[in-house]
Amino acid sequence: MKKVLTILFIASSISSFAQQDPQFSQNMWNRLQPNPGFAGANGGICATLLGRLQYVGFDGAPKTYLLNVDGYVAAIHGGVGLSVMSDNIGVQKGIAAKLSYSYKLNLGTGSLGIGADVGILMSSLDGTKLNPAQSGDQQIPTASSSSVVPDFGLGVYYQIPQKLYFGISSTHLVPGTLKYNNVNYKVARHYYIMAGYTYNMTQKFDLLPSVFIKTDGRATQFDVNVNVMYNQLLWLGASYRLQDAVVALAGVQWKNFRFGYSYDFNTSKLNSYNGGSHELMLGYCFKLDKPAITQKYKNVRFL
Repeated sequence: MKKVLTILFIASSISSFAQQDPQFSQNMWNRLQPNPGFAGANGGICATLLGRLQYVGFDGAPKTYLLNVDGYVAAIHGGVGLSVMSDNIGVQKGIAAKLSYSYKLNLGTGSLGIGADVGILMSSLDGTKLNPAQSGDQQIPTASSSSVVPDFGLGVYYQIPQKLYFGISSTHLVPGTLKYNNVNYKVARHYYIMAGYTYNMTQKFDLLPSVFIKTDGRATQFDVNVNVMYNQLLWLGASYRLQDAVVALAGVQWKNFRFGYSYDFNTSKLNSYNGGSHELMLGYCFKLDKPAITQKYKNVRFL
């Protein structure tokens, strides 16, 4: 059975970027990659690293790594960001890299970011490692090949610091085509909705519910998350991904650092054939203090 499932992973890997962007469970700490409007929203310089091992126990199971870096630049009235992602599934390897810019506007008690990003998608497939039961199928690559396509995205992101956030965005706006020798796969446009709220239960306990929706027009993923934060230091929570998984969340904040971990309990029919999914998050963020204005004057008594 494991070999059969491995073949299914390999088959789906060919359309990894074309069918569905890689998923993460700690979406509340990954807002830049799906939405360029987020860039600079923290008012400082921040970096977040995510690593995900999905469906542990399968040969060729997905392994995804993502680095987000963004910062606010007053001179350009907005934020800039960089996202680099590696997504490996079976015999397929993909790399996505993009630069983001978000123009900031004050709106009510919060701020609105209107963002765009530009980058590339690179994908390679090692067909020499495929071993089909029947040879001669023109739809199955038999050699190593790679492809590169440009990538564009748009997004808007609104937030009231320490209170709420809401974002809507679209990636792969101009659908490209990944080409593996004589096999072509179109990159599908994706749409995202994210929202979160901070409710102060007591002086030390905060409740942080959030939702994350992702769709390519054919398949939709819906995540509902709830974290409880203690004293702005520790958090515990849970998440439910519709028809896919129940997720346990935990993390700690210390000074400028943030560390998080999540474990997915698979609820689909694949549950009996894998050991769940592990995800680690490491973040670092520091504020940009405005330089103090030094004022000088002369006292007429001491010239």
